[in-house]
Amino acid sequence: MSTSAKTFPIWAFFSLLTNGILMLAVILLIWQRQRLTAFSNNTASLAQISQSQAVAPELGPRHKLSYQQWVDILQQEAKVAAQSHPQHLSILAGDSLSLWFPTELLPEDRNWLNQAISGEISDGLLKRLGLFDSTQPEVIFVMIGINDLIRGISDEVILDNQRQIMNYLRRMHPKTQIVIQSILPHGGEEATWEGREKLQAISNSRIRQLNQQLQGIAARRGVKYLDLYPLFANQQGNLRREFTTDGLHLSPAGYIVWRTVLQMYNNRELSPKTN
Repeated sequence: MSTSAKTFPIWAFFSLLTNGILMLAVILLIWQRQRLTAFSNNTASLAQISQSQAVAPELGPRHKLSYQQWVDILQQEAKVAAQSHPQHLSILAGDSLSLWFPTELLPEDRNWLNQAISGEISDGLLKRLGLFDSTQPEVIFVMIGINDLIRGISDEVILDNQRQIMNYLRRMHPKTQIVIQSILPHGGEEATWEGREKLQAISNSRIRQLNQQLQGIAARRGVKYLDLYPLFANQQGNLRREFTTDGLHLSPAGYIVWRTVLQMYNNRELSPKTN
């Protein structure tokens, strides 16, 4: 796989969509198309699921684990993946946004290893990247940073940690595509998450600026950058109401959009190499 610097251009055509209504129309088209394919056998529609789901998904007993217990489980899961060598392995690394990605919505033409932890920050992720050193993924998708902002960590520290994450992954997985995903916006005044005051203290314009710097770092380090922010932001720059459960976490509709991006990425960047 190529190791040259590259910003994934999948959303280049969105630069032409200066009208917010056109942007929303395209997003809803993606949403509707994926709903029909992903939930064709379900009795409840995606819209009904979105309307009825007011809280983040239930994680069961794992949600009650300590951080170290969680790390131990992820280590065991990574060990299994390293021993079994599944074909077309993709890894999700990050926080609760990645952790709660519904398994049934992940692109089905790949094997997935979820290495995310709820509440994770960039420094925490950096320190546990070694858990999956022995795996042989084709691609690693990283999304991290929103919890750093919530905790008051400076942009400089966040970017430095992101830089170290990229360096580590490039060194330990030289044949793997490393994909850094943008930090998503939050819901602003409409957020109902229990820490909404902390969210509202973070301007979405700051997140946009942070993403711009993140994109530059990725390009300089030969890492791909996936800009999800425009698809999730409304005209005010806040997380779209239909794509979130509480202004921070994603609704099923939000994951449908994210899944679409991952599927398009797979089709463009990975399929020719796996035939």
